[in-house]
Amino acid sequence: MSTCPFCSLPAEDILDENECAVAVRDSYPVSEGHTLIITKRHVDDYFKLSEEEKKRALDLLERRKKAIDSEFNPDGYNIGINIGALAGQTIFHVHIHLIPRIKGDIENGGGELKGVIRRKMSY
Repeated sequence: MSTCPFCSLPAEDILDENECAVAVRDSYPVSEGHTLIITKRHVDDYFKLSEEEKKRALDLLERRKKAIDSEFNPDGYNIGINIGALAGQTIFHVHIHLIPRIKGDIENGGGELKGVIRRKMSY
């Protein structure tokens, strides 16, 4: 049985935390500053979190956004949560992606979330 990598994060990897969540840089970032907000309680689905856990995770998301603004000065952000294998979830422990975006970081612009379904990108 494999263990969840988010349940035993090295202390030196944690950028910030509160009672319900921790923030770390993504191990496979899609942009500079790509950060994960990970719940402390092992839960596989965002919708199974308590209201307090959701609130505290979003509080940490806001705090890390301000830190990324200062450090990288991005032009925009994508925020995403994958829930279930079909939606691309590969680690079944709730985590929120905070992805800074810089103008020109992808060819032809338009890095919107609808891009997760390729045929829906052009509308």
